[in-house]
Amino acid sequence: MGMALPALLFALPLVTALILLVNRNPAVRNTLVRVSALLMGVLSVAVGVMYFGHPFKIGVDSPLVRLLMMAVDGLAALTVLYFCVKYKRYLTALLGLAQFFLIVAFEFHAGSYARSVWDFNIDNLSIIMILIAGIIGGLIAVYSLGYMAVYHRKHADVKDRRSFFFFVVFLFLSAMFGLVMSNNLLYMYTFWEITSLCSFLLIGYSGTNEAIHNSFKALWMNLLGGLAFAMAIAYLGEHFYTLEISQLLSMGMQGMPVEPVVALLVFCGFTKSAMMPFSGWLLGAMVAPTPTSALLHSSTMVKAGVFLIIKLAPILGNNHAGIMAMLVGGITFFFASCAAISQSDGKKVLAYSTISNLGLIVCCAGTGSYEAAWTAIMIVIFHAVAKSLLFLTVGTAEQQLGSRNLESFDGIFNSMPRLSLCMVIGICGMFLAPFGMLISKWAAMKAFVDAGQPLLLLALVYGSATTLFYWTKWLGKITTYIPTNENREKGILGVEWTALKTLAALTLVVCVLFPLISQYMVIPYLALMYRNINDVIAQSNLWIMSVMVFLIIILPLRFGKSRRKKQVITNLSGENLGSDVAYRGAAGRIVPVQLRNWYLESWFGERRMTLWGYTACLACVLMELSLAAGGVFHV
Repeated sequence: MGMALPALLFALPLVTALILLVNRNPAVRNTLVRVSALLMGVLSVAVGVMYFGHPFKIGVDSPLVRLLMMAVDGLAALTVLYFCVKYKRYLTALLGLAQFFLIVAFEFHAGSYARSVWDFNIDNLSIIMILIAGIIGGLIAVYSLGYMAVYHRKHADVKDRRSFFFFVVFLFLSAMFGLVMSNNLLYMYTFWEITSLCSFLLIGYSGTNEAIHNSFKALWMNLLGGLAFAMAIAYLGEHFYTLEISQLLSMGMQGMPVEPVVALLVFCGFTKSAMMPFSGWLLGAMVAPTPTSALLHSSTMVKAGVFLIIKLAPILGNNHAGIMAMLVGGITFFFASCAAISQSDGKKVLAYSTISNLGLIVCCAGTGSYEAAWTAIMIVIFHAVAKSLLFLTVGTAEQQLGSRNLESFDGIFNSMPRLSLCMVIGICGMFLAPFGMLISKWAAMKAFVDAGQPLLLLALVYGSATTLFYWTKWLGKITTYIPTNENREKGILGVEWTALKTLAALTLVVCVLFPLISQYMVIPYLALMYRNINDVIAQSNLWIMSVMVFLIIILPLRFGKSRRKKQVITNLSGENLGSDVAYRGAAGRIVPVQLRNWYLESWFGERRMTLWGYTACLACVLMELSLAAGGVFHV
């Protein structure tokens, strides 16, 4: 089969995207999205099974392929230029043109001797990313069919461009497949830029002034990273005559002076994964329809950045690039977690939580040890499924309630029990023991101790403690019992339920299969990278956690049903009217019962936390990039 199956996986969403671009028939569009999403998931699993534990490399480098890639780069640059001129964003246009001309100049100057033997590489880390993009990305696309139909009914002022929306989504997924399979940095760069362009188009979908502003914020930040990527390619090709990531890793392990290249690539990963001070674009993405937020925040876009940094993890650690990743990741993790405490907007809480978790992943990868790399990969997996589930549940709740503010979630456990259950599963997956995310943080603590990084340990401990504030507030809000006979789930469409229930099941399955994922997917990859490793957490302990999760799932199914209990009238500050939702107060006035959380804005206000985080991270980036520019690489 060779490369046939991965090539088909890459081509399927690309062909789907092109058909959706020209199709104007809603029935054809809906059928095509469903079928393509299903086939994409099946092909992702097939690729995983075929190359599971058997890394596959292939070389396709040729003048024709390079010319094709350059043409794609040129088309992307022209698209960026068009929108920048249209909206008078000339500085952003300069960023796009600068990196394009740098790549063109490199191709004409050094392209003849800077070669790549193995252009594509499928290893276990690539398979993990393929499964995330293929399965979760496909489910988000299916969910979008129902969500976007309701979206346009409620936003009649927004031009209905659903065919274009799905075109961009599938083009995005195709680029992600190409990105995670690329071993040639020049090819990876092309796919990297396509994902940046797609995110720009998705964020600006509604066409409002706010959406356009936020889409350009995402664009210029990602183009800044793209410029760093182009500089890294030019430096590596000019000085070391190679474009392969695998060769870069080999040279780094041998002590060759490749630190400037590594530092530039790490910086590029910062912009894509929304590290402070570049987290603003991810927060701005919330103006887009919820499927866009789920696609960018959880499963694909931001994972591209951490994927690149995790790939570089074996040559990070005690060098300027590694120190930069550790510091920026740790600071981002702490301050983003703190900022989430003061937020009542559900999507904004999820956005800050995403930035925080990405910071922890980057921090772990920057440590450079196999323990920390194991932790980073496991967090990527758990975060992808749980966070995508949470974004979709919040989007669905917003459509039914007319608000995504947490304070409007009173009583949804009664009015929307199935949706609430999906939301609870997602929250549990993010921060409760014995679910996988918390176990991964336990491993991170061990990794930081073994690496002799007490400051990172403190950031992890206190940053993790802050999650208790915002997740428990949310969990308590949705599980509050308020008697009601109203059923607000009738408006949720079948395709939305398909995605929600599947993601909820995947969240639980991934937690139950934690030991198998670690033993057969993550550890074999790390064994290739680090040669000699041991279990980060004993398999027996992982199986104990797995059994505990299984019992948490099973016991409610067996014992959760009981006879109807007698309802006791709640003691309120006045005469209870029998519904527990209002009481008769002074002068016979009817007073509604309101339950409100405390958001500690004076302590953890968004502006204060981001100012401190941005300042600290920017200082670290400038300092370490300056040192790396003239430093000598040593492990």
